[in-house]
This record gives sequence, structure tokens and C-alpha cells, in this order.
Amino acid sequence: MSSAPSRSNPDPIDDALTAAVAAVTARIVAVGAANPAVVVDGRSGAGKSSLARRLVSAWPGRGRVQLVALDDVYPGWDGLAAGVEYARETILLPHARGLLGVWERWDWDAGARAEAYAVDPSLPLVVEGAGILTPDIARLADVSVWVESPSASRRDRALARDGDTYRPHWQRWARQEDVHIDRHSPAERADLRVRVP
Repeated sequence: MSSAPSRSNPDPIDDALTAAVAAVTARIVAVGAANPAVVVDGRSGAGKSSLARRLVSAWPGRGRVQLVALDDVYPGWDGLAAGVEYARETILLPHARGLLGVWERWDWDAGARAEAYAVDPSLPLVVEGAGILTPDIARLADVSVWVESPSASRRDRALARDGDTYRPHWQRWARQEDVHIDRHSPAERADLRVRVP
């Protein structure tokens, strides 16, 4: 009997994310920067966070990689555009200019900014979140990724993750994503497009 894992029941999501990490990693290597900035955009539940975490774990270089999730930045349920602009000003722009960036986490319960975090411009940076791939941010990113997934799959994953906290806000958030997509065409702007089942 073989000790190799059975592939009779492959996990298509795992396979898609593994392939995506390989493609993004190859792009990072091709850029050749010591401190590249990577942005990962996509609608809620598409797989951005999973891809970003795997990418950081498989980073093709030595040293620490900084990961910022926009879920920690958006100022509330109506804050997609404001959160993206805040990330541009406090995280991505300083990083691109070789300056220390400082951002404050959004405390969803208190409805206010909380503790501060520094972004070291000498280290690689991954920023993931819906809305992040705008024209201004595309110019600051060394690699940009759009993650897409079927609506039903996205909704199931997002609500399994966040449950009743997110359920009443699903449509409210989706409308903000629609505005971002209509205004900025992130899928067409991305260096890489990734599909997660």
C-alpha cells in the first residue's frame, strides 16, 4: 500500500490557491526587488486572505514579510473606499517612497481607530482586501492580483467565516464592491488574475 496521499478526492480550492501562489511567486521573483509591494484584490469571500497568507508563508526570499488585511483598516461597513484611501496614504505610499508608514487598526466594536502599526519600507509588503486595486495603488504596487470566484461560493465562504456578524451587511458591502469594480476595473488592471472555485 502506498503512503502517498490519495488524490481521489482533490480539494479544488487548495489546488487553485497552490497554483495561484506559484504564479504570484514567479512574478515576484521576476520583479527582482528586495522589498516588493503586492496587492491582492477581489470581492468578499473570493479567497484573498487565504492567498495572501499562503503567499507570505511561501515567500521566495529571506526575512520577514509584512501582511496587512484591509479588514483591519476599513472604517466600518460603509468604509470600503475610505479604507482603501487610508491604506494608500498610510501604508503603500510611504512604503513606495522608502518612508516608515504608520496605520491604526479599526476597532469594529468601538467604531474608532485603535492601536498603531508600523510598516517598514525595507521589507516586502502584501496588502489584501476588496477595493485595493485602484489606478493610484496600481502605480505603487510591484505585483497586483485579482482573485475571482463564483458568487455562491464567495457568499458561502464569507458567511461561514463571519456568520451573523456579516450576514446583514452582505448586500451593503457588495454594493461598494460594485462601485469599485465599475469605477476602477481591477480585474483588467491586475498583473495576474486568479480563479478560486
